[in-house]
Amino acid sequence: MRNPQRSDRGTMAAESPLLLSLVEEFVSGLQDSKAKDTATAVKDGQFTVLQLVEALGQSLTSSQPHTRARGVQLLSEVLQDNYGALTEREVELLLAFYENRLKDHYVITPPVLRGLLALTKSRKLPPGSAVSMLRSVFQDVHVQSLMLAERACVYNMLINLMESREDELKGLGADFVFGFVQSMDGERDPRNLLLAFQIARNILLRGYNMGKFTEELFEVTSCYFPIDFSPPPNDPHGITKEELTQALRAVLTGTPKFAKFLLPLIIEKLDSDVQSAKLDSLQTLAASVGQYEHGDLAEFLEGLWSSLRREVFQTSSEKIEAAGLAAVAALTSCLSRSVLNSDSEDSLSSFLGLVLRDCKHHLFEPDLKLVWPSAKLLQAACSASYRAAHSITSAVVPPLVEQYNSRTQCSHRRTLLEVAQRFTQSTASCQSVDHDESLFSAYKDSLCSLVFSALSESNSSLQITAASVLTSLAQQPGLLLDSDIELAVDHLTRLLLTDEDERVSVAVVECAGALAERHPAAFITKLIPTLKKEMLSDRRESSELHSHHAARQRCLSALAAVSVRASVIMESAPILLDVLGSAHADPDRFSVDEVVRACLSLQRIAERVQDGEDTSRCFHDVIVPRLLSLALQAALQNDGSSGRRSPLVEEEVLSAMVPVISTAFSRLQTFAEQTASRAVSLFLDGDVSFLPDNSFPPRVQLLQQQQEDSSWRQTQLVCLLMGCVCSLPRSVALSQEERLLSELEELSCSCRHPFSYTSAAKCFAGLVNKKPQGPSLDSLIQGVIKRVSSELDRPSSPLRTQAFTLLIWVAKALLLRYHPLFSALTDKLFTLLDDALLGPMAADSFSLLMSDSADVLNRGCHADVRIMYRQRFFSENSAKLVQGFNAAPQEKKANYLKALSNIVNKLPKQVQVSELPALLSLLLEALTCPDEGVQLSTLSCLQPVLINPPQVLVLQLEALVSRLLALIGSPAMKIRMASIRCVLALSRLPAHEVLPFRSRVLRALAPPLDDRKRLVRREAVQARAEWFLLGSPGGR
Repeated sequence: MRNPQRSDRGTMAAESPLLLSLVEEFVSGLQDSKAKDTATAVKDGQFTVLQLVEALGQSLTSSQPHTRARGVQLLSEVLQDNYGALTEREVELLLAFYENRLKDHYVITPPVLRGLLALTKSRKLPPGSAVSMLRSVFQDVHVQSLMLAERACVYNMLINLMESREDELKGLGADFVFGFVQSMDGERDPRNLLLAFQIARNILLRGYNMGKFTEELFEVTSCYFPIDFSPPPNDPHGITKEELTQALRAVLTGTPKFAKFLLPLIIEKLDSDVQSAKLDSLQTLAASVGQYEHGDLAEFLEGLWSSLRREVFQTSSEKIEAAGLAAVAALTSCLSRSVLNSDSEDSLSSFLGLVLRDCKHHLFEPDLKLVWPSAKLLQAACSASYRAAHSITSAVVPPLVEQYNSRTQCSHRRTLLEVAQRFTQSTASCQSVDHDESLFSAYKDSLCSLVFSALSESNSSLQITAASVLTSLAQQPGLLLDSDIELAVDHLTRLLLTDEDERVSVAVVECAGALAERHPAAFITKLIPTLKKEMLSDRRESSELHSHHAARQRCLSALAAVSVRASVIMESAPILLDVLGSAHADPDRFSVDEVVRACLSLQRIAERVQDGEDTSRCFHDVIVPRLLSLALQAALQNDGSSGRRSPLVEEEVLSAMVPVISTAFSRLQTFAEQTASRAVSLFLDGDVSFLPDNSFPPRVQLLQQQQEDSSWRQTQLVCLLMGCVCSLPRSVALSQEERLLSELEELSCSCRHPFSYTSAAKCFAGLVNKKPQGPSLDSLIQGVIKRVSSELDRPSSPLRTQAFTLLIWVAKALLLRYHPLFSALTDKLFTLLDDALLGPMAADSFSLLMSDSADVLNRGCHADVRIMYRQRFFSENSAKLVQGFNAAPQEKKANYLKALSNIVNKLPKQVQVSELPALLSLLLEALTCPDEGVQLSTLSCLQPVLINPPQVLVLQLEALVSRLLALIGSPAMKIRMASIRCVLALSRLPAHEVLPFRSRVLRALAPPLDDRKRLVRREAVQARAEWFLLGSPGGR
């Protein structure tokens, strides 16, 4: 029963002056804002929707259609916000009312549809109401005669009901599909098309009965294929052609029932001259055949193949060629899935017969004109399935080998070899799990003979291609026998040692790496011993020195390439370490460059290997201790009688050792913590017990400055300590960390050797960056600030450079982790810009702050690096720089300009563009700075911004052009090139903005046409041509 109290309130509410006033003002006063007030009142419980209907009584029964329409509109807009509070009985009454109103005057239809849309969102929709509602809409509304918004209402109603009342809609049978087809037919708006395509996709995927209207549904959607839509400029809806294309493709490819309609349509569209239509058709074909059966395709195979062959043979577009090949692969894959019956035709064989008929003979024509299109089509079919690959390889490979052997021209033989390589690559993805035997097993001997014959040729192109074919063959499971691998290794070894062509050596090294991963044993027994002999042989005759040096470089690259498996690394790494040991024992035997390359090979091995117990043990128990031992031996050794010192004391070599160690500690972590503790004990306590060749003095002092002139040899080894301790994960607790930090701070502030104190500062910073937050860290940083400030504040101190180096590296460590004490360091850094001696260094240091560091304080070393630290630094400190520049004396302004340029140059381009207006005057000033570094950095900032400049830059064109033209005559080549590039970028601004500068720019660009540097001349030619065309007929 209805609550009497509620009934009384309802009557009072219906007679409420507020409700009557809102209705009157909306309906008669045409005040649209009153709809929102009414909806709010209903939501607040001041009256109900049914009471609103009662209050609208006179409006809804008015003889004037527009008055009735306003009444329905008010009700519908209130329902938009209040449909969730309706009861099932209220929904039922409102549905009956709205369905009746659909038969009313046409001006009432739009608000009725909006009301129905609101009701479709209600969870209290009565059973059967969805069918009733749609029957009324389909019978009483001609959808395409409505405005865009009302058509969208209908589509959204269908989408809502398909989500909430799917069973009821399926009960309508084919009538629902027919009603939708009628509603959509003729739709042109892209927003509504997306909704309509969504409905059609749901019909196909959710199993709605299409009955006899399958073709009608296809026709009403396929009429938009291919999509031809260009969004208007500044389109607020953001609908793209690609979005519409994908939505329509999802419909057309949604069911195999469309196959007999879609495939002829695609064949027709492939005859189009419009490239986009061809591309869309090919992509749709590839997407559709994935769910077709061979019976769906059988009658269209010949037509499809004819169109696909034509597109690949005759196309001038790489995209269309790639789409055509993808469609061939998809078509072949579909046919390969067919299950043959005794009375069924083998559609795959029929299709492959067409492919072979039209393509195979082109592989063997004398001029080989169509060899590549034909080969690509055959390879696309090969890649689709094991069945297809078996058929095609059996038909193509034997005559291919025969053709190769019969040809005499190297170019033809290379082409045929490349075709063979493509075939072996294309079949790699379709090797059947049910077939252990390779597709090429029957032709293995002839293919190997072909490859080994090509590797024995003197033609470098043949050798390179043969190496690629050998790599592809080796990737075929179970194809090559051990004897084949051994013979291949012999050929690769010979080429490594004798062929000086760089391209050949690169191909051979790549091939060796691929083979060693699958067949390590042959490389351990044959290649590595031969390379070792070549590496450690002593040939000092001048006639052989150059070729021996080149052979060593190739051997080093090969050792790194083949060292993927742990078993290979166990054999190759000692050879590289022996190179370092031999260089240390006899400085004349290996050059510094060769020693550096040996370290680089070790680094590449560390970067490629997987972190396993064997590989980690090899690095932490063998390689890292041996590197530390050799470096320590060299540091403690006096120069020989010849005056030649060990190359292992050279900064270049030590710098090459650091990434070997740091990569091992960052990637191979199984024994990293133990080795790091040993390294700390070595540097703090002189504990050499874990080093091989242990013949060192008992108490080695590596972190303490000695009185001897040669003590720098020991202190510079701190760079190796940095590689050990600064690459560990932050979760690893380092033993004796506090003592180590104290020693590093002392060394960095007191040592006179630049490489030593810089490495100590970097090591200190790397540890500070990872140290846990807390009082201990704060105390440490405050102590550093106090110490460096005491040195920097004394102009006569001989250790100011050392203190500054520690300051900048600690500042970077804190900047990366957003430590609050970072601001104290940057304030000190800003004050140094006015320093007579350290000012230029302070300006350069901003580049270090904003750049990624290669050996420490990077994510690869597990440093604490927060996102967007550059932007944060800029936002917090750019104003300080500007203020400092304005207050600085003229002779110090260059430092501020250089600092600003270094900061801005490292910012993301989007940030540069947004911040340019505030900094433009300073950047223009920087272009007049005599410092070439400032000029080059500023030009690097401006060039990308000039592509799409902000308005403030256009207003400063006069000043900008004058400064750029002045820099075209700079003595520095890089500045001349950068300034010309900026001038070229200016030519792309709106013509009316830059035409006044045309004659002046053309005169300024004339001298660079005769510049002594070719690169400058090339830039000048391009820029001057663009400025000549500016404002000319045929130009912009």
